[in-house]
Amino acid sequence: MSLKMDSATMAFTFKGGMLPMTIMELNSADPERIRRQLAGKLTQSPAFFQHTPVVLSVEKLNEPHLALERICAVCRDHKLLPVAVKGGAEPVKQSAWALGLGWFPSSDGGRGRILETVDTENSKPTEPLPAPQAASGELAATRLYRGTVRSGQQVSAAEGDLVVVGAVNAGAEVLAAGNIHVYGALRGRALAGIHGDLSAGVYCRELHAELLSVGGNYKRLEDIDSRLLGAPAEVHYSAEQLEIRPLV
Repeated sequence: MSLKMDSATMAFTFKGGMLPMTIMELNSADPERIRRQLAGKLTQSPAFFQHTPVVLSVEKLNEPHLALERICAVCRDHKLLPVAVKGGAEPVKQSAWALGLGWFPSSDGGRGRILETVDTENSKPTEPLPAPQAASGELAATRLYRGTVRSGQQVSAAEGDLVVVGAVNAGAEVLAAGNIHVYGALRGRALAGIHGDLSAGVYCRELHAELLSVGGNYKRLEDIDSRLLGAPAEVHYSAEQLEIRPLV
């Protein structure tokens, strides 16, 4: 006899989703080198290191599985949370699973895609997620969020613009398929055009952002002209880079 469960009795359901994920692209498997660089990054952008989940990309390394456990320990010491490993052969996959991590094939494997938001060395464009297809004649929806987006919280608009009537605290994240408007202080991470829309922009009344991104192109707090901080600003992609200027 089979038992049919209705929604009221089901303990969970599986759903597909698209989440932005920080990829830590490793050029070295030496845990001490990684530790020294993370210590420097922590000094520059302490708010970013607040239990941020990361995917460890080992595509450039030889035999990374030999040091994977120690690399994960170094990340956790600096408040980064490894959740998966990207790339590598069968030994890497088995090591990742043994450590309780997920595993993704290399980029040329043709299976699955992740929005890469941070490269540990270079600020460069990253591969965007495919945009969802809207029904014919359907307008992309704008999401209005009232209140403060607090540290550790994420607010998103997967198919349109996001308007935040309030502040975005350090350690928080806002993202949208289109534009992002923040009618308050922007201290966390703002990712506009997450499906690759380079015409999107970020607008805020007070700029202190830890990270800004438009269509996968980004700047971190240390890369922003200090004269723009604390003032109204707008962010656009222009001439193959992010342009940040006063909002007038």
